[in-house]
Formats: sequence, structure tokens, C-alpha cells
Amino acid sequence: MTAHTVRLRDMAHGGDAVGDLDGKAVFVPYGIPGELVRVEVAREYARHVTAKLLEVLAPSPDRVEPPCPHFGACGGCQWQHIAYTRQLEYKQRIVRAQMERVAKLPSVQVLPVIGMEEPWAYRNHVQYGVTPDGRLGFLAQHSHSLVPIQECWIAHPWLEELAGAFDMEGADVSSLTLRIGANSGEKFILFEGKSEPEISVDFPVSCVYLAPAGDLHVLAGDSYYHERLNERLWQVSAPSFFQVNTVQAERLVQEASARLTDGSDTLIDAYCGVGTFALSLASRYKQVIGIEGSPWAVNDAEINRKGEQAEFLAGFAEELLANVLTSGCTVVLDPPRAGCAPEVLQALTAARVRQIVYVSCDPATLARDLGVLAQAGYRIGAVQPIDMFPQTGHVECVVSIENTP
Repeated sequence: MTAHTVRLRDMAHGGDAVGDLDGKAVFVPYGIPGELVRVEVAREYARHVTAKLLEVLAPSPDRVEPPCPHFGACGGCQWQHIAYTRQLEYKQRIVRAQMERVAKLPSVQVLPVIGMEEPWAYRNHVQYGVTPDGRLGFLAQHSHSLVPIQECWIAHPWLEELAGAFDMEGADVSSLTLRIGANSGEKFILFEGKSEPEISVDFPVSCVYLAPAGDLHVLAGDSYYHERLNERLWQVSAPSFFQVNTVQAERLVQEASARLTDGSDTLIDAYCGVGTFALSLASRYKQVIGIEGSPWAVNDAEINRKGEQAEFLAGFAEELLANVLTSGCTVVLDPPRAGCAPEVLQALTAARVRQIVYVSCDPATLARDLGVLAQAGYRIGAVQPIDMFPQTGHVECVVSIENTP
């Protein structure tokens, strides 16, 4: 293959650096804007190419030595080679670019990213694949191949202890999901595979096996664990979603709360999970309704309710939201990475709800949805990025959207 010399000019959504090659944009993993690099084309598309970084000819002053020995092979981190303060600046630029290119909202303000004081060992949740010889690994960059892992610099130390507590050799286990309550101290393991593993534990941990048919078998402890968030204890079951970064999750709830305006009696949390936003914000409303597609998470939310006047509905937001909306209500949206279904946006605009607080883990789908709401006459507030995922190209955002009569 032919090597090419490229000057990198920007950072793209997804975490790759981008330059220009033969009239097309070229995306280069592990590069940094401003660097002169040698690359080899990996795949060519109609309007862009992807490339493999061969050599950094003129390194950026922001390039640092990645501490993890697996960096560059493991696909979990993309940005360990970039100084952390610069990571935050690039994330702000990425969000701003999505507002301009996707949402067509160049005037929307994107605030500086709220970073972490300690941007390592923050993950409370990791999922390992298991190699045929029983080793634990993460997926390689842009691949389904497993990279055996001896250490992970972004995982909480308790997770690494859990990973080393079980011998998977000979077990018919395909993946191992480890979760811990960083503030509660509780530990939880979910095994997946063709057959139930035989385990022996001599420390406090809940272990659950998820069978191929979808049913859960408790092997030790309970089918859930607890985490403490903003001084409140939350139950989280094996299939339920919970933010992977406890420190930044607390800030995320605080930022969402700070954007709520007075004047509404009803709060609707359209993707409520275990009730994190609905119950954290419930004291400000007379009525709270949560909608969630996972029955496990709905059950968790019911248990997590501590006297609040909150109702939780099991079902998908695109099916249930229109039935509970009123023009005077406030809506919290925290959809998965794919963003809101079109039916959700249609229901919101048809009801002309007074305020929406949108929490997103993907700037591109956030921008897409904000563009729809802006075209429907909603005023888009300042976007606040929060670094939920240091050392990666991912970023969380929260933004207030208000009806303009």
C-alpha cells in the first residue's frame, strides 16, 4: 500500500483526527489536529477515506505518552495520547460543529466542557468478552476481534479486582459485565454464554447469569446492586441502564436541575431508566411521570421511589408519550445514543410543551433532534457538554429547549 503525507486540521465526531487527501476528507485514528503524519489508506468511500496512522512526522505539543499498554489495540479509548485539557477543548469544538453542520444552528452557544479533576479510573461498569482460552478482553478499534486485557486505566480499581477473581478457562461464557457502586461499595457481575457457569465466591458480590433465552438466574447475592448518587441510594438491576461515571452523573443531574424553570406542575421523564432524573427532580413538581421500555428498570424505579408522587409506565416513549403530554408540562429526555424516535419529537411539538431538558450522549443525534425542534419554533438554550467519558472521543450534553409562543 502507498503511504501518504497528510496535515491534520481538525477533530471529527467519533474521535478521529481529519485531514485532506486527494480532494477527500481522510479520517485518522490516534492523530491530533496540527500534526503532519504519514498514513496508509484503509478504506475508500465516495466522499471520504479512512486511514491507518503509520508515523507522526511533526507531533503536536498536546501529544502525551499513553499510560495504558493496550492503547492503540484496544478500542475502549481513543484519546489517551492527547493532553486532558486539550481533550476538553476538542469535545467543545465537536459539539459546536454538530450544532452548525447537523442542526443548522450556528448561533447556539456551546459552553466549555465540564471536565474531571481525576480523568482516570472513573468507569463503574465495563463489559469484557471472553476468548476461547478464558482470557478477558475488549473489542479492538473498529473491529469485532478481542484484545486480551491485563489492565484498564479508565476502569475503577474495584472492577479490575473483580475481573481477576474468576477463572473463565473452560467455562462456556461469552461475556462478563462488571458493575460496582463507586459510592456504595457494592459489586455485581453478569455472566452471559451458552451455559450457566459454576462459580465460587468468598467475598460480597452479586452474580447473575443471563441465559440465551433472556431469563436471569441468580448465582450469588441478588439480581441487582446499589449506587449512591447525590446522597440517594439507587437500585440498579442487571439489565437496567445506569451512567458509567458516578462523579459526572452527579454533575449531570445537577446541571439538568439548574436548567429547569418554574411554572410547571408536571414533569415527564421520557426515558427514565431507574428513575434517576424523575426522582431527583420530583420535589419541584406536583406530578411526575416516568416512561421506560425496560420492565426491569421500571421495577427499579418503583423501588427507588421514596414517597415521591411519581408514576412509572412500562413501554416505549414513542408509543406512550403523546398520551401524557400537556402544553404546560416539562419534559426530560435522556434517550439512547440513537436519539429520539421521530414519534417522540412529533408528540412534543404537537403538544407545544413549555420546556424540554435534553440529555444526550451523542452530539450528532442531539443536533439532529435540536434542528427538528428549532424548526418547530422552540428556542434552543446554551449546550453544556460534560465529560462523562475521559480519554475517549465521546461526550455527554445537556440543553434546555423552551416553547416560544
